Amino acid sequence: MVLEITKVCKNFGGLSALTDVTFSINEGEIFGLIGPNGAGKTTMFNLITSMFTPTSGQITFKDEDITTMKSHNITEKGICRTFQNIRLFPEMSALENVMVGQHSRTRSGVLKSVFRTASQKKEEAKIKGIAEELLDFVGLSTFSDVTSENLAYGQQRRLEIARALASEPKVLLLDEPAAGMNETETSDLFDLIKKIQQKGITVLIIEHDMPLVMKLCDRIAVLNFGKKIAEGTPIEIQNHPEVIEAYLGKEEEDQYA
Repeated sequence: MVLEITKVCKNFGGLSALTDVTFSINEGEIFGLIGPNGAGKTTMFNLITSMFTPTSGQITFKDEDITTMKSHNITEKGICRTFQNIRLFPEMSALENVMVGQHSRTRSGVLKSVFRTASQKKEEAKIKGIAEELLDFVGLSTFSDVTSENLAYGQQRRLEIARALASEPKVLLLDEPAAGMNETETSDLFDLIKKIQQKGITVLIIEHDMPLVMKLCDRIAVLNFGKKIAEGTPIEIQNHPEVIEAYLGKEEEDQYA
């Protein structure tokens, strides 16, 4: 197992956001985390990336306890994420946005390397080359000089993924990457995530587009009101009565009994 979540709880004051959630992710798989709004999905991402600390429970990455590890150390270990709301530098070019994403993997840091001191030119050239390769990988090579604010929405989503990939993650967390996308953009996203998997990167995805989730994921866990109610293959999840109830409510005969 590359990532293990064991009996994780998170309380905010008197509110329980997550209660005894347990699941594990195999190396190289695409694992979906789904559930209605407010189920605790993004809270789980925040715990895995150490934006929050669990109230109790344990998070293990490659057999190492990372439950209380600092966020920047989590990134250095090989876990990176995107966000529901796109967080790019709007006035920076697509290329520059991806170069910034490599800061955790450089000796001197991108912000120093952009000053082009003699001792840093070689590293800057390497950073730029990797960024160009990643832009090509996500289909944005012809937009390298375009500022992120002038990219189309779907392109911004792909740019954010490229920036996350720049940190060389072993596990990539995608928080609703298809939100707001049209059918063509969603299809392109599906292809991109499959390409990421083919590179040996494990993917954990939160997504409300159920056709995409069912087609994309190897396994899925379902949260509802902060508790895990199901885990299994897409077929198993589609036919799970608690999942159906969580999304659709009880069947008509139950409603009118």
